[in-house]
Amino acid sequence: MTETVCEPKDMAWIEKGVLGIEWNDGHNAVYPVRYLRQQCPCAACVDEWSGARRLQPDDVPLLIMLQDVQPVGRYALQFSWSDGHDTGIYSYSFLRRLCQCDVCQPVKLVEPRSRRLL
Repeated sequence: MTETVCEPKDMAWIEKGVLGIEWNDGHNAVYPVRYLRQQCPCAACVDEWSGARRLQPDDVPLLIMLQDVQPVGRYALQFSWSDGHDTGIYSYSFLRRLCQCDVCQPVKLVEPRSRRLL
């Protein structure tokens, strides 16, 4: 018996600053781009040994833009950001866990407002 691998089927902007990914299982995921940048899994943003997050939410500018998306094999996406960061590889399973739609995240955390615009 084979396990079904969850892969993106389509991507589109839901609204300004919110990326939507339709997965091959039919789920329509919602990703605010600033939240995606804050969750970057690369070694510069997350300590490789302890798993502690190095990148703090306020370190990401309020006005962050997703500039490019590249597939990494058949298992991940790599995003390029307007702050120059582009080393994070977001596996499909990791991206699915980050979904911020009302089904996946029925209770939204209110994050404190950053004073950093750029």
